[in-house]
Amino acid sequence: MAKPLTDQDKRKQISVRGLAGVENVADLKTNFNRHLHFTLVKDRNVATKRDYYFALANTVRDHLVGRWIRTQQHYYEKDPKRVYYLSLEFYMGRTLQNTMVNLALENACDEATYQLGLDMEELQDIEEDAGLGNGGLGRLAACFLDSMASLGLAAYGYGIRYEFGIFNQKIVNGWQVEEADDWLRYGNPWEKARPEYMRPVHFYGRVEHTADGVKWLDTQVVLALPYDTPVPGYRNNIVNTMRLWSAKAPCDFNLKDFNVGGYIQAVLDRNLAENISRVLYPNDNFFEGKELRLKQEYFVVAATLQDIIRRFKASKFGSTEFVRNDLSTLPDKVAIQLNDTHPALAIPELMRILVDIEKVSWEKAWDIVVRTCAYTNHTVLPEALERWPVDLFQNLLPRHLEIIYEINRRHLERISKLYPGDNDRLRRMSLIEEVDNRKINMAHMCIVGSHAVNGVARIHSEIIKDTVFKDFYEVDPQKFQNKTNGITPRRWLVMCNPGLAEVIAERIGEDYIRDLDQLKKLLDFVDDDAFIRDVAKVKQENKMKFAAHMEEQYKVKINPSSMFDIHVKRIHEYKRQLLNCLHVITLYNRIKKEPSKLWTPRTVMIGGKAAPGYHTAKMIIKLITSIGDIINNDPVVGDRLKLIFLENYRVTLAEKAIPAADLSEQISTAGTEASGTGNMKFMLNGALTIGTMDGANVEMAEEAGEENLFIFGMRVSDVEALDKKGYDALSYYNHIPELKQAVDQISGGFFSPSQPNLFKDLVNMLMHHDSTWWHTAVYQYQHIALYSILLYIVTAHDRTISQYAREIWGMEPSLEKIAAPDDPR
Repeated sequence: MAKPLTDQDKRKQISVRGLAGVENVADLKTNFNRHLHFTLVKDRNVATKRDYYFALANTVRDHLVGRWIRTQQHYYEKDPKRVYYLSLEFYMGRTLQNTMVNLALENACDEATYQLGLDMEELQDIEEDAGLGNGGLGRLAACFLDSMASLGLAAYGYGIRYEFGIFNQKIVNGWQVEEADDWLRYGNPWEKARPEYMRPVHFYGRVEHTADGVKWLDTQVVLALPYDTPVPGYRNNIVNTMRLWSAKAPCDFNLKDFNVGGYIQAVLDRNLAENISRVLYPNDNFFEGKELRLKQEYFVVAATLQDIIRRFKASKFGSTEFVRNDLSTLPDKVAIQLNDTHPALAIPELMRILVDIEKVSWEKAWDIVVRTCAYTNHTVLPEALERWPVDLFQNLLPRHLEIIYEINRRHLERISKLYPGDNDRLRRMSLIEEVDNRKINMAHMCIVGSHAVNGVARIHSEIIKDTVFKDFYEVDPQKFQNKTNGITPRRWLVMCNPGLAEVIAERIGEDYIRDLDQLKKLLDFVDDDAFIRDVAKVKQENKMKFAAHMEEQYKVKINPSSMFDIHVKRIHEYKRQLLNCLHVITLYNRIKKEPSKLWTPRTVMIGGKAAPGYHTAKMIIKLITSIGDIINNDPVVGDRLKLIFLENYRVTLAEKAIPAADLSEQISTAGTEASGTGNMKFMLNGALTIGTMDGANVEMAEEAGEENLFIFGMRVSDVEALDKKGYDALSYYNHIPELKQAVDQISGGFFSPSQPNLFKDLVNMLMHHDSTWWHTAVYQYQHIALYSILLYIVTAHDRTISQYAREIWGMEPSLEKIAAPDDPR
């Protein structure tokens, strides 16, 4: 066992060879003390750790602001095409360390705080996660912002400043309990309110068709107040902007009631308007149709498009005159990327602005919209695709319903000319689903209203073309593309695993951080004993550090010499945490059967949140914790097998767990996971991947060589064949003794002795209603032992954004470094 890390060792881990940059430590200390004494402490004589954190954050922020201003000046002077990334989720995590890494400040800040008698890691731990997302979609948006800034693209992220992000998960008696994520309660040092850019957003009302055009009247107005957060590129002095909107009631909101004595109620009713940005909907890959959610989707779109057009019309920096009034050039200067269907209302809203306000003809306006907008699809699961009731639209957004009807009429007219008499095709391709409760299919609207449609992994993009949107692909094949998701190596290697980043830099230089293709140079070192030892040493140090964190935070002791087998993602049937449970039970039974055999110690960790209304997912969490209670307390098993549930999994916990992982579980049902980015993060950090041929696993297997991954289970074609043949879970149950034993133990109350029938419904689903996820059919393929560590590290990266830029947005990435604030221009 490796010796424990000293405090000095921990400090050394921050520095990546030659990457920390040189900064005046004395200046940092001076600025730190200035913020501490004059900005924060004020009348208090004693500073708290939170005061120290805010002082450090504001000191680092000082280095951002000048670059931020100069970047915006640079854009106004150069007038590049701008890309607007519209997303209802930005899962940012913490900002302090990421900013220090990108500005080359981390080493200097560590030295400054050390000289001040402070521990930088302790200060970093005080920062709240900005958990404004559910999972992969929101974290992808955050990584994209980093990559767009690092590639010199004039890019803006637009979303909602949720007062409460994704809920905090507590495990009480094995059950998930949700607590509100009040992440703003202490303030946010990274954001800047911009009330001068507040915009009105309209709801409800009625539509009038007049000689002067269409008017949307008698609406209820909610104000959108923007908060800007700087997004620094990697050491190129570029700082882009993420603008999040907060809902505010106008001063006269419902104050007509004051005249009849309802002043107090009128003021209280302001909350109805401000609820729009109150809370993130906690559903991942599941559509929940509520009026508040539709309000959120329109709110962000309406405010953002006003901002986009204002910026498009504005001239050079500092001018208040409008010089661009011809909106026909909008697609030459603006690209709008819709991150899934949540911002789909950008299409009818832009049409409304162009036709009703700017008085552009329908044909010309539609051409502008299609050339400006592009759509990224994130899921093929039917329950996740958004379908909004027409009645809801009629009440909330009556003008937009008219526009959608007209878009659909012209769309179906085109289809009927291409396929005369094919009424079934017209029904399938309509934007309006003619069911009992008529609904608007938002994915169909995105496809029709965009010039590019992309999936997020090659297999996912093929499924979209072959099945889900086959009719649309046959009509417009040129629209459909693939853009395999990526991650930022700054956060997911340099920041969270500096030891490994340094070992790599010592062998192949530092440029790989901007160009991960250079990691292929590591092939020259896969048989190098010194390199293997260095990587193994870093992995063991990461495991020890994570084990210490688990003991400190969760009061759980784990063996750092065991194999860390980690399965972290949202809890969902298709992600198959249940399959992992069956595997763990099988390992347990084998150890119990042959206790004297030499077993490789394994600590299985499963983490993730279940949507609050997703009963089966919550039962899976309870099953995981119940199995853990039995296994972890069995003296026969000892520390040869442990099952731990990682409570409240989030970005910050991921940054600790992923570098420590030996084995990465990516075991979704083939054809269901659009891409996955957790798989890339684990692989980049040197973990073995055990997975199905699903999502980006397919391309990872090709890139690294399938022999370097543990691939098991059915392919998409196997799933389709079994579906046609008919899937019978009981046949597998009856013919695989170990599977039967595991299922019987769950069903018979072995893991819930005080409530023997607790998991009956879960077993019933597994045996009789599992035709979507195929748990028992794939059980027989699961590998059970791993004895080596994969040293070949490769993953997706800034390449993804370069492809978006060139192939969808019509922009060219640049590695050019602009002048720093104190450099001559």
